[in-house]
Amino acid sequence: MKFNLTRRNFMRAGLGTLAGTIGATLFGKGAMAQDGDGQDADSVRQHMAHGSNGMVGQMNPEINQFDTLRLLTDWDYGVESTLENGQTLREYNIVAVDLDIEIAPGITFPAWTYNGRVPGPTIRCTEGDRIRINFHNGGTHPHTIHFHGVHPYGMDGVPGAGPGEISPGEAFTYEFDAEPFGCHLYHCHALPLKRHIHKGLYGAFIVDPKEGRPPAREFMMMMMNAFDTNFDGGNEIYAVNTVGFEYARRMIPVKVGERVRIYLINITEFDAINSFHLHAEFFDYYDHGTTLEPTLKTVDTIMQVQAQRGILEFSYRWPGEYMFHPHIAEFAELGWMGMFNVVEPENFAEALESVGLDEEWDILATNGSTVPWQGEEASS
Repeated sequence: MKFNLTRRNFMRAGLGTLAGTIGATLFGKGAMAQDGDGQDADSVRQHMAHGSNGMVGQMNPEINQFDTLRLLTDWDYGVESTLENGQTLREYNIVAVDLDIEIAPGITFPAWTYNGRVPGPTIRCTEGDRIRINFHNGGTHPHTIHFHGVHPYGMDGVPGAGPGEISPGEAFTYEFDAEPFGCHLYHCHALPLKRHIHKGLYGAFIVDPKEGRPPAREFMMMMMNAFDTNFDGGNEIYAVNTVGFEYARRMIPVKVGERVRIYLINITEFDAINSFHLHAEFFDYYDHGTTLEPTLKTVDTIMQVQAQRGILEFSYRWPGEYMFHPHIAEFAELGWMGMFNVVEPENFAEALESVGLDEEWDILATNGSTVPWQGEEASS
């Protein structure tokens, strides 16, 4: 009852709506005048459906060490070399750091991070690669890295296995072969588990199949996450990739007719289920990404429990500004809502520029796989 009443009172107070998620103080500072790209707040809000939900004010670029739009295509391939047996080795460096992050304009959260960002680096490799993760705990609490995948017991990143929890100032190297292919994740498994996950210690672990996947515009929409800003056991802000409503304020550019592939992972704490709903189109779904054939075809909504993940593939036939969000109204009203800006190819450069992106982002989105596709060309 305390959980439900606390959240209901939060909503009743107006803090879950356009006017309130940020708090009354911003209104006295002219925060509604413009967004970060110089557009009027009214023009930004007209894109935000569901009763004009959104967040007023501007994100402070000096706080976060990451750009939420660039997280979509920010693949980390590690330092690549070849072992004596011919196997590819990919080596990564990850540091746990305590850091305040901004999860909505004017609202900071005392996070525990991997490499100063939430989510952590998107580790990407090919099935069968040897993965070596040099982990250093630069935080103030014991931490680990637990990978969802196949590996020896000593590499499991849980208390009692191998080195167990890594104390502040200590380090450990995790090493194993990447398998199976799919859309996976990693997270801290120190105790209490819900606190270490909720505070931000998680990231995507994408293992490409050896034959690759058909060409597509790829986005890492991990993580569907949320934040308990008053630490009462219930979330006040929901998001995908950490910043509430950011993909509504800065819509994700997509071309008409191209295949879009989303790596989707739910890491939301304190809520049993999260979901993803796509407007005006249907998608094929690959549960856990461990198959090359869809496990669900032609659906527009998918549910995931915590740590469940999958791959979505779809394409848009017509230009427009299309919403995506969970089909849980409360989550959408509290920040977890975004939009695809679908444009004709000749208008794509302008769509990139309008949200502060460039050709490099486009290249990463369309050439992210570690393995070139070895089958027939993807159809649109």
